[in-house]
Amino acid sequence: MDIWNEKKRSAVMARIKSKDTKPEWIIRRYLYSKGYRYRKNVKKLPGSPDIVLRKYGVVIFVHGCFWHGHNIDGHIPLSNSDYWKNKIERNQERDKLNKQKLLNMGWAVIVVWECQLKRSKREQTLKEVEYYINKSYLDRLRVRNSTFYLSSVNESHKKLVAEDEILYGRRIKE
Repeated sequence: MDIWNEKKRSAVMARIKSKDTKPEWIIRRYLYSKGYRYRKNVKKLPGSPDIVLRKYGVVIFVHGCFWHGHNIDGHIPLSNSDYWKNKIERNQERDKLNKQKLLNMGWAVIVVWECQLKRSKREQTLKEVEYYINKSYLDRLRVRNSTFYLSSVNESHKKLVAEDEILYGRRIKE
């Protein structure tokens, strides 16, 4: 049973934001402080991703655990449970379809759950996001310049730097 009448419940639900939420704000602030530049809620891409890093080929979705049915922190309310179950399943299906469309377009997709940005897990989550952004960028470069990377991997004895290796200011004898 709901604690509010229908009018009050409608007003409360209408105030729930779909963009510029606190979890999105946390990630955007971190990325900006690290020098990453991005676009918010790009409508031309499937699912209108929360954060788009075009240079890196990465899109980031910040999902609320309730609205997107996270199996760890998401739960279905006891009242009107059939409605909520169907709604969350539709959201999950839509998310899956949008993610697949983006992958087919060549984007790397990162999904961050709201519960991963709690204070106890926030730093680790943000560092992992940054890691995957950089990894995706390097993977994209590797594909473009595949001959350079393939030859350097196969010929590991060749140095990739222009200078001789230096150890504490002394040259190493070869």
